[in-house]
Amino acid sequence: MRALGLDIGSVRIGVDVSDPAGSVASPLAVLDARELAGSIRSLARIAEDYEAEVLVVGLPLTLGGEEGPQAASVRETATDLAARLGLPLAFVDERNSSAEAKRAMHAAGLSEREQRGTLDKVAAAIVLQAWLDAERGGVAR
Repeated sequence: MRALGLDIGSVRIGVDVSDPAGSVASPLAVLDARELAGSIRSLARIAEDYEAEVLVVGLPLTLGGEEGPQAASVRETATDLAARLGLPLAFVDERNSSAEAKRAMHAAGLSEREQRGTLDKVAAAIVLQAWLDAERGGVAR
């Protein structure tokens, strides 16, 4: 099952996709959140091109594991996008995914400036990979 993953932010949305077997998540793109609010054409094209079967969205829970205002906003946006794309929707806890992505990119030698355009899609891939691992019965964050 191919999954399309999103890391929804107020400025950028990280997009990633799994392989057809649903084993490995790969960073794909970063979309402008304001543009996506007006038209989902670019996201719909990605979903169609990759034949996505499910939309997986990182839910920004508080450190205590509860949903706050940001999580409610992400949940609302994700629910709307999934309905418009005609895909089932799954949420996964995204706590610390951006920090993990930053550490991984720093370890790879990328500067803060080089990380800017990549961080969102790498964070999305970390979140999607956690969901894929959980779906296969592996250990997820």
